[in-house]
Amino acid sequence: MDVNYSLGSYLIFVLQAVIFSSTTASLEPYDLLYDNGVEAFYTSDYTNVVRYMEGALSSYAVARQTKVRCRLMCQNQHPFDATSSDLQFFDVVLRRSSCLNECIEEKLGTQSMHKISEDVIQDFQRRIPYNYLQLAYQKLKQLDKAAAAAHTYFQANPEHVEMGQNLEQYKDLQGVQEHHFVDREARPHQRAFARAVKLYDGGDYPASILLFREALEEYYEADVECRALCQGPQRFEEHDHVLYRYSLHELISDHFTQVLHCEHECVRDLATRPGRLSPMENYLPLHYDYLQFAYFHVGQLEEALRCALTYLLFHEGDEFMTDNVEYYRETLGHDTKPHEKAEWYLRRHKKELELLMIGSETMGVQFTEGHYWSSTGGREDSNRIPSGTDGWMEYVPISEKKNVTLTPPQELREGGPLVYDNIQLVQNSQALNGTQRVLLDNVISVEECDELRVLARTVTMAGDGYRGKTSPHTPNERFEGATVLKTLQYGYEGRVPLRSARLFYDVSERARRLIESYFLLNSTLHFSYTHLVCRTAITGQQDHRNDLSHPIHADNCLLDPEANECWKEPPAYTYRDYSALLYLNGDFEGGEFIFTEMDAKTVTASVKPKCGRMVGFSSGGENPHGVRAVTRGQRCAVALWFTLDPLFRELERLQADEVMQALESQSRSQGLDIVQGLEINPKDEL
Repeated sequence: MDVNYSLGSYLIFVLQAVIFSSTTASLEPYDLLYDNGVEAFYTSDYTNVVRYMEGALSSYAVARQTKVRCRLMCQNQHPFDATSSDLQFFDVVLRRSSCLNECIEEKLGTQSMHKISEDVIQDFQRRIPYNYLQLAYQKLKQLDKAAAAAHTYFQANPEHVEMGQNLEQYKDLQGVQEHHFVDREARPHQRAFARAVKLYDGGDYPASILLFREALEEYYEADVECRALCQGPQRFEEHDHVLYRYSLHELISDHFTQVLHCEHECVRDLATRPGRLSPMENYLPLHYDYLQFAYFHVGQLEEALRCALTYLLFHEGDEFMTDNVEYYRETLGHDTKPHEKAEWYLRRHKKELELLMIGSETMGVQFTEGHYWSSTGGREDSNRIPSGTDGWMEYVPISEKKNVTLTPPQELREGGPLVYDNIQLVQNSQALNGTQRVLLDNVISVEECDELRVLARTVTMAGDGYRGKTSPHTPNERFEGATVLKTLQYGYEGRVPLRSARLFYDVSERARRLIESYFLLNSTLHFSYTHLVCRTAITGQQDHRNDLSHPIHADNCLLDPEANECWKEPPAYTYRDYSALLYLNGDFEGGEFIFTEMDAKTVTASVKPKCGRMVGFSSGGENPHGVRAVTRGQRCAVALWFTLDPLFRELERLQADEVMQALESQSRSQGLDIVQGLEINPKDEL
């Protein structure tokens, strides 16, 4: 490349972005449209709900596709062919940056308009707009569109009990037909693959071949788009590059490593259906496995051999497929080569892994390669083909995953002493239709409940524990919380009665001892997290409730209802072993605590909260649970999670212990009677 490099030439390209920012095109941001749609919903303006929500979905899709197309176009226009110097490298970087800025702003308008909050992005990824749409279309008597919206939402939220019930009702309504239940957000490569498998299972091999080939084309196209979307801003956890004096190459290395990791994970993303936690087993190689058998059935043995050889690129030495290859070679009398696209794809994947290991080491983080195409084996029939297709779209764990339901932390026992007077055993595991479950009453008195509720009004903050999200689980309730340490600090400062703060501390210890004793644990149970929480129904937003106050989940693993599994892996709190909820009141509507089967639908037990009642249970996949919608009033409780591993003790609890020791020491030195709970601020006595 013959380029005259100068500071002036670089500035021209950088400034072009500013010049081209004044464009006539402007796409309305989807977060604004979404907010308008939500507002219209709560004023029962269903026509505008449809208008704004459909507009938001359209804007979301346009913004996404624009970024993909602009990044690919600028990448092609300014390639890294053979850059032999730093200046040539950065010439390409700056030209791409200028090209990208110009392209996106020409189509979308000023990019600052499209900086969307993480909460809204998550709502769109979870397909929340379709929940609003199905209700709005239902009110507008457009049942075909309501059915499509409900089906689309349910595909990504299979644990949503009420939506599943809605879908069953739609099927019985006049005018709603089977073809109305379409997934409006279906991914083309997965849709083609599913249709191909159905044809294959029906014996229509010629038609299945066409669809499997289409699915492969769509897969590789989706891979390009997925990787392009990875090129956006990255998050540098615990790295502030404005304050830290990192070198240019360290900054580039860190950013590139994160982008590369995102691109590398596209393998997993493309094999994972919406709302699922686990990728489809052996997803990409299975295309070639199905194809080799389908080609065999239609007599195209050379194509069958090519696909079999391609499968072996992913699973070198696979016994069944190796037999298939030998069979095809012997029958044909000659050999062939695997598909070039797959060869290139795997070469790139291996090179990425090499670079990720280097980049991760530079960043000081650990990177572990997942087994993206792990196979549990296959079956050997009379034709020795196909292999690895024993089960359609089965979910299997990647190497790091553990099926926690098969390995309880220790011998499961229960029925130990309740250690405190007047506490009543209401139901044990058998009565609650599960394992490691208990329901107790009279854990605290009515006076203690009242005092803790008064305390909650002062110390709890909206969104506490959920990064400030005031409605983390449902937009129809306000969530507030406070920790033990924060409460003790408030007590020490005189902002709440010190006696009340001490009560919160003591009550949580009472709950810990009860769980430890009742379940006959042979080692100390430590606090993992303690939270004084209240959920309040938002007035005017309860008429159309079909959601849960807290969706069905497990406390130490990722619940996968479709696969009937619970994966013990981050971001789940895998170290939690037992959980408990101590209720402070029952004067509200709804809010029942429920246990379910692992399908997240079948309710096995329901608990109505009341003052002094506590439900305790082991935290794994054996105890999926949730909370029904609070439709009126406020529901308050002390939520507790415990661990048997001292390495994961709650840091704030240890600090709270130190505060208590300091307060007791201070009370002895000053003659304050904290034990009797005098509401005196120690600071005022100094």
